[in-house]
Amino acid sequence: MTDILTVSQIKTPGTATGKDEAIREAGQILVDAGAVGPEYIDAMFEREKSVSTYMGNFLAIPHGTNEAKDAIKASALSVVRYDPPIDWDGNEVRFAINIDAVGRTRLGISSPLLSLARI
Repeated sequence: MTDILTVSQIKTPGTATGKDEAIREAGQILVDAGAVGPEYIDAMFEREKSVSTYMGNFLAIPHGTNEAKDAIKASALSVVRYDPPIDWDGNEVRFAINIDAVGRTRLGISSPLLSLARI
């Protein structure tokens, strides 16, 4: 895998109707792409237990814990668009973007996305 984001890693519309399904949907895209192992999805749920990945402005960025970094095989993104929006702990989410990065590249990948959340 050499591309961080391919057309197959973009799903519109998403099929999830709630937060847990959306986390699984965003993670499964990267499992299917070979970027992460299936155990990474469990780490995404662990992250969500410790801190919400809802960022504001209809955006959630679900991702795994630091302890699950060994499950990451390649830096990659998945993008899922929901219409109608799904409920993310009382917040409406239209986009769930999963960021999985090898090493310290997650911040470089996520910085532009975090800027969008502030708009």
